[in-house]
Amino acid sequence: MELIFLVLLSLHTAKTATEGEKEWCYLSQKCTHPSCAEPRLWNTVNMECGKNEQSPINIVTNKVEYKGDLKPFTFEGYNTSQSPHWTIVNNGHTVKVSLSGSAKIGGGGLQNKYKAIEFHFHWGMKLDKGYSPGSEHSIDGERYAMELHIVHMKEDFSTIEQAVKVEEGLAVLGFFIKTGAKNENYKSLIEILNEVAVKGSQKNMSSLPLESLIPAKEDLTRYYRYSGSLTTPNCYEAVVWTIFQEPIILSESQVVNFLEKLYFSENKTLQMTDNFRPVQPLGNRTVYRSDVSVVQPPAKALLVIPTLIYLMSLLFQ
Repeated sequence: MELIFLVLLSLHTAKTATEGEKEWCYLSQKCTHPSCAEPRLWNTVNMECGKNEQSPINIVTNKVEYKGDLKPFTFEGYNTSQSPHWTIVNNGHTVKVSLSGSAKIGGGGLQNKYKAIEFHFHWGMKLDKGYSPGSEHSIDGERYAMELHIVHMKEDFSTIEQAVKVEEGLAVLGFFIKTGAKNENYKSLIEILNEVAVKGSQKNMSSLPLESLIPAKEDLTRYYRYSGSLTTPNCYEAVVWTIFQEPIILSESQVVNFLEKLYFSENKTLQMTDNFRPVQPLGNRTVYRSDVSVVQPPAKALLVIPTLIYLMSLLFQ
């Protein structure tokens, strides 16, 4: 009897160890990796992913609250190239560029100064006509073509492992990307995607000023703020999120380069598409906005016009 108990215990231990080592993935990877944990099961990979203040979220604009201390950011070192080159890496989930930490942000309602440590992208899928959106956050249910995240950690920390253990240890700037005119500032980064097509590949490229990749500074005063998490396992709830209202503009062909040239796998068998986490419940959190004026959605703004006309007619009767 004791022998049977020991056998069952060892089997349970082996099963638990295997589950703990389960690989996380996006839903678009399930066709070739059926045993991986897609976003709804990320809590089985790491319990943090099942907590109550997760990211991304859907921002409902008529429920956000104005917060007066959300002033403009200060950007240090964003206007220069901090190092001779960047290393761009396909890590099997996205393309990521590690940064030296010499570029910093302050102000913006942050209680500390934060240094930039990396940036990466999320995107959707190529369709017969156009593409499906791939941003992680959404505004009133509307998602954008892509989303850029610039990750910062408190300047006092030397490793991200230290930062994720502290409330507001990280500050992430989120930028929506929508299609429009071609963006010449992204030319060199997009051209190198071919050389990091498969998982594990990396390539050096000439570094760029971070400000060249984002909207002009004067357009970065309107943003949303909330407390959340990293959007990939281990989903640590240590992030001050800033989502800017002004989007980055790329041409459709530039967006399609991300959708077509990159692969989840170590060979070109599975294209890297739909690499975003679905929105998570807001719960008891509050989303704040920096601008005192409330920009109404077009449909609601149109409903105001007949009311104004009616009120004016009463005044002049």
